Amino acid sequence: MAVIRESIIVNAPISTVYNQWTQFEEFPLFMEGVEEVRQLDDTRLQWVVEVGGKRHEWTAKITEQKPDSRIVWRAEDGKDTGGIVTFHSEGPDQTKVELEMEYEAEGLMENLGSKLGSDDRRVKADLERFKQLVESRGVESGAWRGEVEAGQVR
Repeated sequence: MAVIRESIIVNAPISTVYNQWTQFEEFPLFMEGVEEVRQLDDTRLQWVVEVGGKRHEWTAKITEQKPDSRIVWRAEDGKDTGGIVTFHSEGPDQTKVELEMEYEAEGLMENLGSKLGSDDRRVKADLERFKQLVESRGVESGAWRGEVEAGQVR
């Protein structure tokens, strides 16, 4: 099981940063290899990505979501993939975003990328692009501030 942990400081209020992160369908704007994210309902996301020249599709289930705090997800469909993103106020206009992802590398290219650290660098670059997106816009493009607990919207 590969684990990636990265963080970044975004120069924007926590609510702006969190709200932008909840715009899952905009992930292809800043995540390399993510071709599409489609929000199926409040807790399910259909992902289409290309990693190492190989196309993958899966559905992720948000198991926990607390506004301005955290979002936790796991893949459905038997894939061993999941993660957590947390948001921490570092002052009135600064937010620390911490991202941790776990995944089971499949095939030679994915295993090699995992072992050589290229996956970590890719996620770090994705977070840099997210930071640029938020800071250049100044405001979020939308927001969903519902709470999810044990996979159910509260």
